[in-house]
Amino acid sequence: MDVERLDEGNTVEAVPSAHLTQLAAGDRMSVQHFRIEPGAEVPSHSHHHEQAGYIAQGELTFLLGDEDDPEEIVVGPGDGYVLAGEEVHGAENRGSETVLGVDVFSPPRTDPDWAE
Repeated sequence: MDVERLDEGNTVEAVPSAHLTQLAAGDRMSVQHFRIEPGAEVPSHSHHHEQAGYIAQGELTFLLGDEDDPEEIVVGPGDGYVLAGEEVHGAENRGSETVLGVDVFSPPRTDPDWAE
């Protein structure tokens, strides 16, 4: 069994004020912790991985689809969500509280752009 601890210094600031930590990766999935500060914006993007997540703290506004007229969905503490592979999405923390959560990717997302 491999164990990766959140506090072991493997966190990356993927975009300003959005911090991502690879926690675990197996043959069929990977787990990532995220911390998104108030005012932070994760730009619209897509990837071939299916992404399932859980919000532990704060509220995150997902922006889905067309960048000029996106569908907005707010998720908060205790909410889970699933994004299909290739689904265009971005996110914003429009609140005053830091958002904390976990994402699971399948297949594993072990080499995301933000890790470079």
